[in-house]
Amino acid sequence: MRRYLVIKNICLPWSRRDTTQNESSPLIPKENSAKEDAEELSNVSTEFHQAEPNNGEDNSTQPHYRYSFMDYFLKYFLFLCNLVFTVLGLVVLCLGMWGLISKESFAQEKIGSIGTDPMLILVTMGFVLTLLCLSGCVGALRENCSLLKLFSAAVLALITAQVLAAIVAYNLQDQIGGYLRSGMLAAMVHYQDDLDLRFITDEIQSNLQCCGADDYRDWELNIYYNCSAPGVLACGVPATCCLDPLENGTVWNSQCGLGAQLLDEFSAQSVIFLGGCLGGISRWIEQHEGLIGTVGVVLLGVQILTLFITTRLLESIQWHKVYI
Repeated sequence: MRRYLVIKNICLPWSRRDTTQNESSPLIPKENSAKEDAEELSNVSTEFHQAEPNNGEDNSTQPHYRYSFMDYFLKYFLFLCNLVFTVLGLVVLCLGMWGLISKESFAQEKIGSIGTDPMLILVTMGFVLTLLCLSGCVGALRENCSLLKLFSAAVLALITAQVLAAIVAYNLQDQIGGYLRSGMLAAMVHYQDDLDLRFITDEIQSNLQCCGADDYRDWELNIYYNCSAPGVLACGVPATCCLDPLENGTVWNSQCGLGAQLLDEFSAQSVIFLGGCLGGISRWIEQHEGLIGTVGVVLLGVQILTLFITTRLLESIQWHKVYI
């Protein structure tokens, strides 16, 4: 009778010598049979383990993913960039809050008009910029995929919004002038009531050397510069409309524009700027059209590069977590 050793459905015969001895003398025990059986079992076990497939328990052949120098560079580059813009966002947010508090915009009698306060734009921009860059900063440093995905989605949405805004502005460029004129006239009407609008209007008039929206007589819309006003500012214009608002080049002369609306254009041109600011803005845009386009393309390129870096870092983190 032939004997077989069954190990995991593998049948291996014993040696022919052992089978012959057992068939001739089945009742006589073989000498040193226990030792030979142990050697045979050891050989079979060795052959079986060599033939058994590797189930991933051999760590020496398991693949490992290690961060490259480029991965570390992208990680800390993204972290530092977002850290800088986070600080910038906090500065803008603090400036906006300081402006609202200094003007007492949260007072009960002014809270109803806080929605039109220019400082609210700074607050919103600072808050969004801080929140966005902080998520990218912490996500890159902590290798948090959720924060990095949130950051990349926000950057992608921002890029899309900017591209759509550029397309809309190009298609509605004829109507933008009308919107700009309405905004300028509204700022002139509230010139004395809102310090922010006053500052913006003065900066535009002094830097572009203009007065009013279309011409200097647009200041008739202001209740203080209207010719029927009872004050000393009646029929006048702000000092930023004057050709030389500094008396003797040192002292600011706030009354240099008094009575300017009563003068004809020939007499007024020696005292104030006759041209309106809308024409000055149009000329400034035409003169700096190339610079504006370059800045826009650079900003868009930086955002696209940031999105690419974030995507590359996300892939590296996910591969590292799979093979760690």
